[in-house]
Amino acid sequence: MRIGTSLVCLTLLAAPSARAQGYLDQFSYEGLRLSGIGVEFGGVLSNSVTTEPIGGVRVDLGVIAPRLRVVVGGSYFKGDFKPDRIARFEQRLQEVLTDCACDSLAIGTITQSNVELFLALQYLFPALGRVQPYAGAGFSAHIRDGDGAVIADTFVEDALDTVAAGVDGSVGLEVAVVSRLAIVAELRGVLTSELQSLSARGGLMIRLP
Repeated sequence: MRIGTSLVCLTLLAAPSARAQGYLDQFSYEGLRLSGIGVEFGGVLSNSVTTEPIGGVRVDLGVIAPRLRVVVGGSYFKGDFKPDRIARFEQRLQEVLTDCACDSLAIGTITQSNVELFLALQYLFPALGRVQPYAGAGFSAHIRDGDGAVIADTFVEDALDTVAAGVDGSVGLEVAVVSRLAIVAELRGVLTSELQSLSARGGLMIRLP
């Protein structure tokens, strides 16, 4: 009886392990290759800077598992800090300044640019004719540069010049126009410690043989 019970327990423990091993066996470097190069343009909304155009490039590196595509790329945008954030900064400065003869304090426009480099895994849903829907998740690095007449060469500018890590999520469609050319439309959200953004992008992807 004890032997039988032990065999049952081992079988139950081995079954999930076998399923997990079977799933992991589907991952392979054999499907990785340069499969496409694309360009994209759109607009980006964020919690910090004004709505701005955004441009980028992406490279399709093929599949690492069935229906799991690897994509790398980069994008760039630059915008002014929103008026409410500037006003809050000005108010805090006025509160701490002493012996100030001015009635109000204006620090002018402060801008910040953002260069993003990302790596994403995209799950490919079953295609609908020429339309390939997908959803992706990944990680990104953000190189930011702050600028403004008042903050130039100060510690404030240094504080805005940062490198940050982010977590990304996306949903999109890829529509084949001809055999080697596709139109891509995508919504993409990015979360970092300092900046949260949502962008809508469209572009062209050139498929490689």
